[in-house]
Amino acid sequence: MRYIFYFFCLLGVQDLRASDRLDSLITVLESKMDKRAFFDLQKEQRIGELIDGASRSQTLEDRYKIFNAIIEEYQFYSFDKGLSYIEKNIIIAEALNNSLYLNRTKLTLSLFLVNSGRYKESIDALNEIDRDSLPASLINDYYIAYKEGYSGLAYNTTVKRSQATYSQLYTAYQDSLYSRLDPNAEESLRLKEKQLRDSRALDQAMVVNSQRLERVSMGSRGFSLITFERSLLFELMGDIEKQKEFLILSAISDIEASVKDNASMGTLAKIMFSEEDIDRAHRYINFSFDDAKFYNSQLRFVNIANSLPTITKAYEERSDVQNEKLQSSLWFISILAGFLSITIYLVFRQMRKVSIARNELTAANEKLKDFNLKLNHSNADLKRLYLELSEVDKVKENYIGTFLNLYSEYITKLDVYRKLVRKYVNANQMNALLELSKSKQFIDEELEIFNKNFDSSFLHIHPNFVNAVNALLKEDEQIVLKDENQLNTELRILALIKLGINNSGRIAKILRYSVNTIYNYRAAIKSASKDKSTFEDMIKDVQ
Repeated sequence: MRYIFYFFCLLGVQDLRASDRLDSLITVLESKMDKRAFFDLQKEQRIGELIDGASRSQTLEDRYKIFNAIIEEYQFYSFDKGLSYIEKNIIIAEALNNSLYLNRTKLTLSLFLVNSGRYKESIDALNEIDRDSLPASLINDYYIAYKEGYSGLAYNTTVKRSQATYSQLYTAYQDSLYSRLDPNAEESLRLKEKQLRDSRALDQAMVVNSQRLERVSMGSRGFSLITFERSLLFELMGDIEKQKEFLILSAISDIEASVKDNASMGTLAKIMFSEEDIDRAHRYINFSFDDAKFYNSQLRFVNIANSLPTITKAYEERSDVQNEKLQSSLWFISILAGFLSITIYLVFRQMRKVSIARNELTAANEKLKDFNLKLNHSNADLKRLYLELSEVDKVKENYIGTFLNLYSEYITKLDVYRKLVRKYVNANQMNALLELSKSKQFIDEELEIFNKNFDSSFLHIHPNFVNAVNALLKEDEQIVLKDENQLNTELRILALIKLGINNSGRIAKILRYSVNTIYNYRAAIKSASKDKSTFEDMIKDVQ
């Protein structure tokens, strides 16, 4: 059977136990409920396209046909909007003076009214139709409309005499319709199933229902109706699980087809309420109420009105009980939280004491490590100082020897110069002595020896001095020496600044230049530096 195929396609599983199958179906149903807006949007888009087509139609006849398609879309979706288009088609049919169009539209109106529970208005609409003017193609719809109208009146009236009259009329129209229908037609099979159901020939009615079910597809009004009627058969058989199963399938199909005039969801809500599944019952009955409100179905409002207050009251009462339990639980939890807070405080306090002791121990260990480190550094410093002192002693010894040797040489040179002067004086060679005193050769030779000794001594003490100075100069102002063991004038000036001789006058005397020359050298070397303001201070700090 086709419904089984759809059922398994829907679930994607086979051979499930009944409870698992129902749980899976309920999951699918509630998923479809969440997507109601999506299916409604598809319906609205189809209707919108038809309305656009009607606005572009050139003739009343074309508009009438498009309005028929719109009415069909609204038939189980929106009573008010469908009714407005039926009334428009009545006006068009009258304008066209087309009795076939007029009678067909009035029959549509009658069925629209009867489906929404407006039975008296449906019969009034039918009474406006001249039975003899109807073509054969509309007779069956005419009898169906009367049958359904009187069926609804018979079921809903409280006056017994009226009820009997309506029942007789219902039976008469049903018999007339049954005699006219093809035995295999859907309406014929539906009547047959109802007769078998009313007479409690349930197995035979189930066979007829299966025959009808094979002709329809999930997501159609027909599938929703036939599965709903199948649920009625299972209800009469006392099989509640099967009844729920087909009510759920019917409800799923209603949602997919955007059928707002439905009965499955409301019936399912009642069953859930009887099984004390209050949450689902409340959700389903409200879902059904929203559909009925959207469609504006009097019949559904009446059916829902019988259940909605009871379910809502039970839901609210249960919510109140749950709130009370929740409040009690909150009080209990609050007390526990109080004890827990005290316990946490005590534990935290103890942990804090332990943490303080651990921190103190850690601090003591750190101090001990720091002390050991400082002791190691002190030992290293002492060792380095010892080495430096040893080196300084060697330097001192070297420069004391150099100083003594230099003075000894100058004394010897002065003695030689003295003897030479005495020789010239004794020989009365005053002119030669005068020429000797005018010559700078002796001074230049001595100055060269002085510079050589100064350069050698200073570079011995500060071997990286030239590199340190270049690090303070711009890239294009670097000093390159021809002899790495001999300084130029700029470096000698900087060497004297390094030694603490900062006055240009003193530097000029030592190097035997004029003060202006020394000033110009200092200005030039400052201009070549990266930072003029701190250059000479940084020279004093170089190692």
